[in-house]
This record gives sequence, C-alpha cells and structure tokens, in this order.
Amino acid sequence: MPAELPEWVPAARRAVGDRIRVRRIHQNMTQEMLAHASGLDRSTIQRMEAGHEMKLSHLLLVAHALRAHVTDLLHD
Repeated sequence: MPAELPEWVPAARRAVGDRIRVRRIHQNMTQEMLAHASGLDRSTIQRMEAGHEMKLSHLLLVAHALRAHVTDLLHD
C-alpha cells in the first residue's frame, strides 16, 4: 500500500487546477473547448481543475492549448 501523501501535495494540485481554470476562463474557453484544443476529454479537464491527480503529459497538453508554459501553471 502506498504511503499517504503529505498534505501539501493535494493542496499544490488544487492550486495548479485553479491556475488552469483561471487561464481557461480568461481566454473565454469552456472546459469542452479546452478539452478539444488539448486533445483530452472534458472529464479529464474537470478532474485537473478539481485538483485530482494529473499526468504530466496531460498538464503539458493543457499548457500548450492555453498558450502557456507549463511552469506558469505550476508556480504562482
């Protein structure tokens, strides 16, 4: 059984999800539009914005679709 994650990890994922949501809304995109632009399912975008576990490849695709560098989504 994997060890429980430190509390800061889920908090950081939620912060990344918040930054994705803010950039998406700022660009007048719906989750469906971002999903189409990134090649992902809308449910994947929804989970990412909610701060659930996200794959690095998904994060890279979303950053590209938002015309952002991935570090812009990872840091304040």
